[in-house]
Amino acid sequence: MCGIWALFGSDECLSVQCLSAMKIAHRGPDAFRFENVNGFTNCCFGFHRLAVVDQLYGMQPIRVKKFPYLWLCYNGEIYNFKQLQKQFGFEYQTLVDGEVILHLYNRGGIEQTASMLDGVFAFILLDTANRKVFLARDTYGVRPLFKVLTDDGFLGVCSEAKGLINLKHSTSLCSKVEPFLPGHYEILDLKTSGKVASVELVKFHSCKDEPLHVACDTVEALPSGFDLETVKSNIRILFENAVRKRLMAHRRIGCLLSGGLDSSLVAAVLLKLMKEININYPLQTFAIGMENSPDLLAAKKVAAHIGSEHHEVLLNTEEGIQAIEEVIFSLETYDITTIRASIGMYLVSKYIRKKTDSVVIFSGEGSDELTQGYIYFHKAPSPEEAAEESERLLKELYLFDVLRADRTTAAHGLELRVPFLDHRFTSYYLSLPAELRIPKNGIEKYLLRLSFEDSNLLPKEILWRPKEAFSDGIASVKKSWFSILQDYIDQQVDDLLLEKAAEKYPFNPPKTKESYYYRQIFEKHYPGRSSWLPHYWMPRWVKATDPSARTLKHYKSATQE
Repeated sequence: MCGIWALFGSDECLSVQCLSAMKIAHRGPDAFRFENVNGFTNCCFGFHRLAVVDQLYGMQPIRVKKFPYLWLCYNGEIYNFKQLQKQFGFEYQTLVDGEVILHLYNRGGIEQTASMLDGVFAFILLDTANRKVFLARDTYGVRPLFKVLTDDGFLGVCSEAKGLINLKHSTSLCSKVEPFLPGHYEILDLKTSGKVASVELVKFHSCKDEPLHVACDTVEALPSGFDLETVKSNIRILFENAVRKRLMAHRRIGCLLSGGLDSSLVAAVLLKLMKEININYPLQTFAIGMENSPDLLAAKKVAAHIGSEHHEVLLNTEEGIQAIEEVIFSLETYDITTIRASIGMYLVSKYIRKKTDSVVIFSGEGSDELTQGYIYFHKAPSPEEAAEESERLLKELYLFDVLRADRTTAAHGLELRVPFLDHRFTSYYLSLPAELRIPKNGIEKYLLRLSFEDSNLLPKEILWRPKEAFSDGIASVKKSWFSILQDYIDQQVDDLLLEKAAEKYPFNPPKTKESYYYRQIFEKHYPGRSSWLPHYWMPRWVKATDPSARTLKHYKSATQE
C-alpha cells in the first residue's frame, strides 16, 4: 500500500505543486520521493512508500537498466509476479513485485500487461521512447486512483482526490477531479511540451470473465460441472488459494475479525495457511465494538476456536462521534452507510498502527456483494435478478465498501488484503447457476456456508451466524450504532436546514438530518465535488428509507424471535 502522484504538463512551479503530493503522505509513512522526468521539466512523479515487499530496492518510480525509457509509479501487489517470470523468462533486477509491469509491457503492450496481472493495482506507466502515458486500475478498484485532465492537456494523477483538488493551472483552478474506473486502462499521447492527449479508455476485464492470468495460476484446471459436491470443493480450493497468494509480505500480517462469517472465514483460513508455511509469529486478530456488542462476543469465540492472538478495541460513543469529521475527510464521500461503517474500521486501524506491529491486514470485504449476503437479497424477485444485483454491487464496490476499507486502513499506514475479491474466485462464483447462489431456508450466503460446513474451520454457530451490518454489530442489540449517531446528530441539525436541503444541495439532496450532517462536513473539505458519489447506497426491493440492515423486516423478525 503506497501513495502515488504524478503531473504531466504543469504550467506552475513543480516545487509548489508538490505540496499537493503531501496530502497523501499517510499512505506511505516509510519514505517519500519526488522525481522530475528527464527531458520533460514540467512532468514529475511523487511517491509515498509503505515498505511491504523488497524493503531495500522498492522505491519508486521504478526504473531498470534494461528499459531506461520506462518510468513506473504503482500502488498494489502483484501476486503472480514469480509465475510470470517463470512463464516468460523475465530477468528481474529487484525483488519488487511491480517490476513485472515493465517486463510485461515491453513484451506485449499495455493490453496484455493489465490483463495478466493477478493482484490489486493502480499504476502510472510512462514510456518516453514512444511518448505514451498509461493509467490502469484493477478489476474492483481495490487500489484507488483519481485523475484530472484539463482541456489544454495538463494531467494530474493521484491515489486519493485530496492530492489533486488544490493543484494550480494557468487556465483555471483545476478541472473535474474524478475516480479512474476499475478494470480499465487509458492510453495518452505525451507531447514534447509535456502536455497529454487522451487516445483511448479500454475496459480490460469484467468481473464475470475468467481472467487471462489463470493460465499461469498455481491452482490448475478445476473439475467442471455444477453438482453440489464439485461446486463446494471448487469454492474451498479457490478461496484457500486466494488467501495463500496474499501471504506475500515482509511485514507482519494481521486480520480484522468482526465475528461475522466473512472475516471469520478469512481469519481461519489465514491462520491455517500461516502454520503450513511456518510463519513463526502468532496471527493477531482485531475486533471493535461497544461492551458486550454482538461482534465482540462472536469474534472472541472465533479467536478462541482458531487460536489467534486476539485484540479487543472498546468503542465509546464520544470517541466514535469525535472521529466523524476526520473519517469523512479520509473517505472523500458523504454516503451514509459508508461513513457509519467506517468509524469503527478507522478506529480499529488507528489502534493497530499505534499498539501493534501488524501492517498487512486481511479483511472480508467483497463477500456480501459476491455471495448475496445483504438481508435484502431475501426479497429478490428471482434468482436472475439477484445475480444481476450481485454484479451491480461488485462494479460499484470502489464507491462504497472497497473505498471504506482502503481509506480507513491507509489513513493509518496499513495495507489491506481482500481475498474474497480474488479475480479467479469471483469469476468462478459468478459463473455458477443463479439459483445456486440465492439465500435458502431464510439464510443468506447459503452456498458459501455450506461449502465450509465440514471443514471444522469455524464453530457451527459462527458459520451459520446471520448477517450483521458492521456499523450495527459493533453496538449493543438494544441500541444500534446508527441510532446512537442519529440521536447525536438530531441535536446538531436544525429542522429548517433539512427542509431547505434540496435547495442547498440539489445533487443527491440529503433526506435525513444524519445525511445532512455528513454532507456539510464533506462540502467543507471538498466543496462542489458531490458528483464523486453518483448515488447513495440503499437496499433494493424493499421500501427502505435507511440503509441499515436493522431497519429491514427480515432482520427484525429474526432478532425478535
